[in-house]
Amino acid sequence: MSDESFNLLHGELDDDGFDRPAYGRREAQIGPRLGAKLLGMSVYELAPGQKTWPYHYTLGQEEWLLVVSGRPTLRGPDGEQTLEPGDVAVFPKGPSGAHQVWNDGAEPARVAIFSTKLGSAAVIYPDSKKLAVWGGGERHMVRGEPELDYWDGE
Repeated sequence: MSDESFNLLHGELDDDGFDRPAYGRREAQIGPRLGAKLLGMSVYELAPGQKTWPYHYTLGQEEWLLVVSGRPTLRGPDGEQTLEPGDVAVFPKGPSGAHQVWNDGAEPARVAIFSTKLGSAAVIYPDSKKLAVWGGGERHMVRGEPELDYWDGE
């Protein structure tokens, strides 16, 4: 057990290092900091006009979102909704858990994302038709089309 703790409201966040218009955010990966092994948590703070990541869903992980401050917008398979502090959303594995979060408000928005932790992960990006797979220190991003036959290249 770690002696460290993190305050969701005021905990220090770092720049994410992305140099991408509309996807700037500040973040902290809390799970590793606190010694978590099975459940991860990251905190993201979005300036007005910023997004967390592209619309996506995972194939093997469940994710939860907790709004800490601000009024972010959540896009899911059923459309968009504005969230407020204290709101919780769950993103099950698979297409029904597709999501994207952005801040179209005038004030910063802070969200905490919890996820089950696996040794590897696969993420689908429906808008851009990409697939990301990572594990064992490797990460691969490929296009989902053209679809290949299982025996292609064998």
